[in-house]
Amino acid sequence: MPKVLISDSMSPRAAEIFADRGIEVDVITDMDADALAAKIGEYDGLAVRSATKATETIIAAGDNLKVIGRAGIGVDNIDIPAASGRGIVVMNTPFGNSITTAEHAIAMIFSLARSIPEASQSTHAGKWEKSRFMGVELYGKTLGIIGCGNIGAIVADRALGLKMKVAAYDPFLSPERAGVIGVDKVELDELFGRADFISLHTPMTDATKGIIDSAAIAKMKDGVYIINCARGGLIVEEDLKVALDEGKVAGAGMDVFVQEPAKENILFGDERVVATPHLGASTNEAQVNVAIQVAEQMSDYLLTGAVTNALNMPSVSAEDAPKLMPYMKLAEQLGSFAGQVTESALKKVKVEYCGQASDLNTKPLTAVVLQGLLSPLLESVNMVSAPAIAKERNIEITESTCDTLDEFQTIVRLTVTTEKQVRSVAGTLAHGNKPRLIEIKDIAIDAELGADMLYITNEDKPGFIGALGTVLGEAGVNIATFNLGRGEGGGDAIALIETDGPVSEALAAKVRALPHVVRAMPLKF
Repeated sequence: MPKVLISDSMSPRAAEIFADRGIEVDVITDMDADALAAKIGEYDGLAVRSATKATETIIAAGDNLKVIGRAGIGVDNIDIPAASGRGIVVMNTPFGNSITTAEHAIAMIFSLARSIPEASQSTHAGKWEKSRFMGVELYGKTLGIIGCGNIGAIVADRALGLKMKVAAYDPFLSPERAGVIGVDKVELDELFGRADFISLHTPMTDATKGIIDSAAIAKMKDGVYIINCARGGLIVEEDLKVALDEGKVAGAGMDVFVQEPAKENILFGDERVVATPHLGASTNEAQVNVAIQVAEQMSDYLLTGAVTNALNMPSVSAEDAPKLMPYMKLAEQLGSFAGQVTESALKKVKVEYCGQASDLNTKPLTAVVLQGLLSPLLESVNMVSAPAIAKERNIEITESTCDTLDEFQTIVRLTVTTEKQVRSVAGTLAHGNKPRLIEIKDIAIDAELGADMLYITNEDKPGFIGALGTVLGEAGVNIATFNLGRGEGGGDAIALIETDGPVSEALAAKVRALPHVVRAMPLKF
């Protein structure tokens, strides 16, 4: 009989479902890391919310662990690479608390607009300071939404119901989808200039970390209100505090913080800041929903092998799995590469399978491509949700096959059409079914992707390689592999470089400043 540990407080329905399905379940909460590490070896499954930290150490101690289920969206508390390395499936419940989180953001907007927390406190104290709490109407004001995925779209819908105007920044939001949900699709700087209220609904990535900083705030209207119910770190808290003190920002609604639990914070004690302890998903309805979903998903996997909403494993039949697994990695890498270098709204995605790949069950592979493609800017995308998200955003998805190849036995080619350009990337399997990139933007290359990569497009001119090596060397960044490709001599060229550690944005900026460099982007795989 499988055995599951519930290590965080969640609805009793989760334990009931496990028991009803014939799975032994223990509910032991508030364990420290040492106690959990000593206990986890007894269990096949671990069900958590956000309090339990499923670190590499905990995962290594889970000798029998097969699945970790997160009752909620965010998986920052789970070391997914460590779990993947040990063959442990990581699941979440990406849609169970979307409405609840969106409603909390709307509640923050109302609280800021009418000073409700401060007015309530003052009134309880018998002060009756009616003239002190002059508010602002939401009617006719512009709400700027950064990240218009599932939660952001719900916030937009509620704001439109309040007769607000809504402008949305989301690189993956198509004009057609924007029209359907009734928002203006804008660039980030335009949003900053137009919005009276700004609400963040984007995941925490290298691209979004500190997206609200002093430079961004300087582009905003005087008296803007800022709300963050997404992830701590999207806002540079020190810069926000300065802007509040200077009067540039009229108020802020903060449900998340860089350090959590937040016992101390530079924003605490400022009456212009409405602060809540990460309550975005904290309603009875949401907690019941995510508890039921995670218990059902984990039970299905432990009892039947069925996989739903996994972040590190696709839904693949037992028959197809051995043949597909090498291609799964290749498909994910192709999608992730294209997603990280794409900076405008997606219109079309075409995946072509040639040679041996044409005989495979390609639907799971295409889903994995979409997962990799959408993951850089959308939180908790998996191969189950990715096709639905693509359809929702009016992204046209096509597959094609071809039988014969001249040079390679198998090729998977991904072509991405955006509002601004068409780009392709292709890969194959070589050297014991290891994925390799063989073509970027119609330029031949031969590269194996590592964890940290630097992608450069440049003019094919003398001196580039030497200058690049000097800049990286001076920064203490070691080159692991160096892969070059070019079109016509003296024309367009690309470099794909694996480094022994991440390339910072500051270092990437130095690379971009080199002669002949057109573009330089750090990538992670």
